[in-house]
Amino acid sequence: MDIFGKMLLVAMPVFLALILVEFLAGWFMRHEKPPAMDTISSLCSGMTNILKSTLGLTVVFISYPWFFEHTALFTWAEGSFWPYLITFVFMDFTGYWIHRLQHRVNFFWNHHVIHHSSEEFNLPCALRQSISVFTNIYTLLLLPMAIIGIPHKALLLVGPIHLFAQFWYHTRYINKLGFLEHLLVTPSHHRVHHAMNDIYMDKNYSQIFIIWDKLFGTFQPELPEEPCVYGIRRPAHTWNPYLINFQHLWVLMKDAWQTTSWTDKLRIWFMPTGWRPADVAKAHPIPYIKKMDELQKFNPPYSTLFQVWGSVYLSVLFLLICFLFYRLGEIDRTAELAYGVFLLVALFALSSFMDKKTYGLAAILLTAIAACVFFLQSADWFGLKNFWNTGPLAIAAFFAISGVCALYLYKTDFDEQQPALHTGL
Repeated sequence: MDIFGKMLLVAMPVFLALILVEFLAGWFMRHEKPPAMDTISSLCSGMTNILKSTLGLTVVFISYPWFFEHTALFTWAEGSFWPYLITFVFMDFTGYWIHRLQHRVNFFWNHHVIHHSSEEFNLPCALRQSISVFTNIYTLLLLPMAIIGIPHKALLLVGPIHLFAQFWYHTRYINKLGFLEHLLVTPSHHRVHHAMNDIYMDKNYSQIFIIWDKLFGTFQPELPEEPCVYGIRRPAHTWNPYLINFQHLWVLMKDAWQTTSWTDKLRIWFMPTGWRPADVAKAHPIPYIKKMDELQKFNPPYSTLFQVWGSVYLSVLFLLICFLFYRLGEIDRTAELAYGVFLLVALFALSSFMDKKTYGLAAILLTAIAACVFFLQSADWFGLKNFWNTGPLAIAAFFAISGVCALYLYKTDFDEQQPALHTGL
């Protein structure tokens, strides 16, 4: 198993434990309970991201090892701490600029919009991560590290640590932290970043050290007189992370196709986020939230049974993902991809069903059939039988029963008064 997979096996239970702590804190301290579907959607998004990353479903044109081999001017002594410290600081510096680019340029916003799509601000929303990046051009920004001889293993170790360290500050339950506000990104700083109030827009891009925002003029403190309003100004109106990941790209593609200006067809991709050709914006206006009191949170009604079913379904998918990561390197590449695709389809099925789409029901039933057919053919589940003899049967039975439950929910929750949710795609 690779380093990232091993670290995920440790990090994921920790994340879930912290989410539970935050939930209990909100319940007992403020009598608040986050919308169940928003939480499930956030967790679905996180799972799609880690599956895509772990399975290597991204094209890298020039890898860091190639950079290192051809450009390194010297090497560091084995066991030196400096390469790891330099890597952490440099990744934080480049992370600031990548983050800023993703907010300010139309095309790159599509890589990041999923992270801001929740209208809540809590630990689950930290897990809303992109699956829309298929070519990693950001490796180019690491060239200076290769030149000074930072080994690839430093990136492999520090990268996940730097990423996971950005989880904790996605919460409303931690106030300002005194002197730490001057050094680190805190929950207060990041609440500003996720807010769509005019004064807070495009501020606080830093990931660990807040110094970058203060150096480059993008810092904004949280103001007591200006409560943060979270989300995006063109709301996603869907729980499906696959749709959210590509909604903005779909708008860009349609605008590029429909505009009569050849200049606009080309420049739309590199203009500031939200820019549209004048002729298309006039002919096909898109509603945006201009005033914060216009926001009506996306939270359609669901029965308690639907919410329990969705939570259980997601929990089982989480356990299956953990088992996949545990088995990485022990099952062949074809099996890894087949397992990963099954889980990606199951996550699509769950989130589509949450949107009350008929194709969501079809996907749930397809997933159930696939699980049962695989069990009947192999009498196993990617080696699970070696650890739990009746486990493969339990998995097939779970998906079969879930399919039956979905049929029942389709009859009870998908009524005429609650039509399928509009997703914009």
